[in-house]
Amino acid sequence: MTSKVIYTGGLRNSCEHMASGATFTTDAPVDNNGLGQAFSPTDTVATGLASCMLTMMGIKANGLNIDLKNSTAEVTKHMAANPRRISKIEVNLHLPSGVSEKDRKILVHTANTCPVHYSLHPDIEKVITYNWDL
Repeated sequence: MTSKVIYTGGLRNSCEHMASGATFTTDAPVDNNGLGQAFSPTDTVATGLASCMLTMMGIKANGLNIDLKNSTAEVTKHMAANPRRISKIEVNLHLPSGVSEKDRKILVHTANTCPVHYSLHPDIEKVITYNWDL
């Protein structure tokens, strides 16, 4: 088992990662009857894309002797109605400026082929921006 999710009431869930015991809470967003005091389930999906991209880039960067420490991703999730769903995820990455053009291409390809990227429905628009400005 990967995780256990317990509905704690009030449109909240407690989520536990079984292997590590790490936990986080989800809350329904304000625009969907919740308090918006924690990640919503759809927030975790959008954030998971950015996290996966940076993780995969980090794995590849290690093999290229590139340090991506302190790289960041700013995530914006857009929702649609009928049915309510994620319609677009914007990921704005900030990465080290000293990476060669060749290695940038390798890292971008790696990010764009991460497992979460491939797992998202093709109707979800993904707008990815790479800023080599750190």
